[in-house]
Amino acid sequence: MVALRESMSENEAGWRDLFEDLARRGLRAPHLLIADGAAGLWAAAEKAWPRVAQQRCWIHKMRNVEEKLPEKQRASAHKAMSEIMHAELESEARRKLEALAKSYDRKYPKAAACLRDDRDRLFAYYRFPHETWVHLRTTNVIESIFAPIRSRTDAMKRLRTAEFATAVTYALIMKLTPSWRRLRGYRELVDLQKEPLALKRAA
Repeated sequence: MVALRESMSENEAGWRDLFEDLARRGLRAPHLLIADGAAGLWAAAEKAWPRVAQQRCWIHKMRNVEEKLPEKQRASAHKAMSEIMHAELESEARRKLEALAKSYDRKYPKAAACLRDDRDRLFAYYRFPHETWVHLRTTNVIESIFAPIRSRTDAMKRLRTAEFATAVTYALIMKLTPSWRRLRGYRELVDLQKEPLALKRAA
């Protein structure tokens, strides 16, 4: 973890302040940013790190699409999107995504539009080592700690100030870090920092 701060919203200004603070403290421009669909974050990132690859979280995208479908369609949609996410080639994934979107065009246009929205950000992980894809497709690496933190803060009933809430959250994160799994392909990611990989999109 390199930063933790409270914010009243996820607007561009809040993210810009965070990114500027990271730069002041010596963080080099990252190769990849993985996030959900927060527009403010993407806007701030494009100004702070114009060349950073941007990956939209597949889990958030799947939830967003499923919310726009009737209950009986959600299981099949989840399976179809999982197959897209796990496709070996980017070209294959893009074809499958468009085919699924077309199948929704007539009956479920909102789901089709949601699936197509921001699609380029869904496939940034293909530019990185295959071993890392399982981690780079989603924000699960970060969000896996949310549930145990929430269960503890909920039990506290009352957090007196924003600063106190941040301090408690930080302490809980530090307590949980020993149980984190090592990322697959982490050696390849370290090599990216030493000598940037000539990242190529899959054919």
